[in-house]
Amino acid sequence: MRWERGRKSDNVVDAASGSGGRRLGGRGRMSLTGVAIVVVVGLMMGQDPLQILGQLLGQGGLSAPPAATQTAPSGQQTSTSADPQREFVRAVLGSTEDVWGTILAKSKYPYQQPKLVLFKGRVNSACGMATSASGPFYCPADQQIYLDMDFFRELEQRFSAAGDFAQAYVIAHEVGHHVQTLTGLTRQVNQARQHGQNVEGAEGLLVRQELQADCLAGTWAHYAQKQLQWLEPGDLEEALNAANAIGDDRLQKQARGTVMPDAFTHGTSAQRERWFRLGFDSGDPGRCDTFKAAKL
Repeated sequence: MRWERGRKSDNVVDAASGSGGRRLGGRGRMSLTGVAIVVVVGLMMGQDPLQILGQLLGQGGLSAPPAATQTAPSGQQTSTSADPQREFVRAVLGSTEDVWGTILAKSKYPYQQPKLVLFKGRVNSACGMATSASGPFYCPADQQIYLDMDFFRELEQRFSAAGDFAQAYVIAHEVGHHVQTLTGLTRQVNQARQHGQNVEGAEGLLVRQELQADCLAGTWAHYAQKQLQWLEPGDLEEALNAANAIGDDRLQKQARGTVMPDAFTHGTSAQRERWFRLGFDSGDPGRCDTFKAAKL
């Protein structure tokens, strides 16, 4: 995949490297109590406390913050690193912004670009605390995508789904959930849940929602390829292999040794592969209506 051809999004936020804020306390640093003493003594001696603190800062009494970076409203840092993995994420997200911005411009749902938050280990979102074990996810409450890039290693080692286009599929699937939120589909599913409708199971609303996100990911891939011509031989197979690797039936078989359709939430391997392929081949989001499909 020649991902370098893609426009790099500015909506990737790096929460994995810390907030970058000034630290007070700790070895070799002045505590809050110490700062207070400096202020009081400075006032008693008729000196400017800020000047004293500034001198101490120059001597290492206080730790200066790291070099300034763009800071997101939540205190997270916007990624400016030239790290290839992060640049790859920016390129894929940038392409989804271009594709969905164009598609939804023709509808009554203007595209609002989501943030993609990179984290490591655990993260707080408007949907609650999550860990890497949750895998990548989209939070409708803050309209942000959350990704621990260690998942890409797990995708390769645990699920035998290697390749950059496999990783791009993962991101595009979460963006698909964002499209569902913008078009009101997510709200309808939540309302059905609140009214007691069964959303789980092989024919449940959750499976239909996830398969639609797979199809929307395929739709993005269709137009991204038209715009950028960035796919190489074997790339499409990487995405299809990834979709197959994370089907409910396959995961349940690996974890429990048996398949329980009543507990399905994302669809079978064959279904996930088929709906992604439908979106990729057709390029028509209208073909992604899994909620009216008689057969998934």
